[in-house]
Amino acid sequence: MTAYKAPTFADRQAAAAAARDKALAKLKAKPPLDPELVAERKAAAERKAAAAEEKRLAKIAEREAAKVEAAQRAAEAAAAAEASKKPELTEEEKKAERDARYAARKARKKR
Repeated sequence: MTAYKAPTFADRQAAAAAARDKALAKLKAKPPLDPELVAERKAAAERKAAAAEEKRLAKIAEREAAKVEAAQRAAEAAAAAEASKKPELTEEEKKAERDARYAARKARKKR
């Protein structure tokens, strides 16, 4: 059995050129594409792209609607919280309430 002989640079270069020529010959031997088939494939790709774009826009619109709805719920909650909050009393009203409590306490002690 003979020993393995490593290919030289020239051998590797010739092998690469042969492979390149073989691939080119295979590509040239390929029949040209039918224009109707190309047009059909292009139309199908355009329909698919249009459907994907429509789906993307619908998703964006749905997200925007959800944001608007959330903002409305937050505004309603804030309005409800504002409505349920006791009004801020003026100093005179606070003093009148304190005086009323004081008078009630005194009245209870006098009994």
